[in-house]
Amino acid sequence: MANERQQRPGSGDAQTQQRPRRRGGDRAGSGGADRPGGDRPERDNRPGNRERGGERGGDREEREELEERVVDIKRVAKVIKGGRRFAFRTVVVVGDGKGRVGIGIGKARAVPDSIRKGTDRARRQLFHVPLSGSTIPHEVTAEYGGAKVLLRPASPGTGVIAGGGVRAVLEAAGVRDILSKSQGSNNLLNVAMATLAALQEIKSPQQLAAMRGKSAEQMRPFWERRTAAQEGEKNEQ
Repeated sequence: MANERQQRPGSGDAQTQQRPRRRGGDRAGSGGADRPGGDRPERDNRPGNRERGGERGGDREEREELEERVVDIKRVAKVIKGGRRFAFRTVVVVGDGKGRVGIGIGKARAVPDSIRKGTDRARRQLFHVPLSGSTIPHEVTAEYGGAKVLLRPASPGTGVIAGGGVRAVLEAAGVRDILSKSQGSNNLLNVAMATLAALQEIKSPQQLAAMRGKSAEQMRPFWERRTAAQEGEKNEQ
């Protein structure tokens, strides 16, 4: 029995010595001819990667064109079973200054993460505002929560008569001459959302003329009609 026990380890060692060893080329992904891993193309040469790279480049160009403005950063808390969980809520306005604008709300435990989330959501919610030169075509009012915002068109050179969240939204949209009035709640989120709702209700001069049964020339702002009349008088003289 003792001799048999002594021979068993030896017999096991002989079996291990007879087993063929694997070479590096036989393993998957190392370049072996008989293995599927050896035929894999390089990662950078895949067409999918090239396509994704092109899309990222386009997103980077669009990101450079848009202007981002942080309207409000507020610390919020969520009550859970173990206590309170604190986070930051950020309101971000994104616009191209040519009539496109959007608002996004981001929430995260870190301020940079909340800004990034708010920016991404604002980019996905961009919409076009019909402008009349450097102002809006007509007067409009909108409410959101307890905030109420009134927007009125203004002649060139007036500037943006607004403050807080109203100014950030209007300047991001590309409005340079406008009169505004904010009533009710002073919450920056509600004021910004009320301004955005007012911009969404604006109609182009052509749409407004069709609704009222008038010509597009009659729906132009009064200073444009006055300027056109003065130029007509000069031409007659």
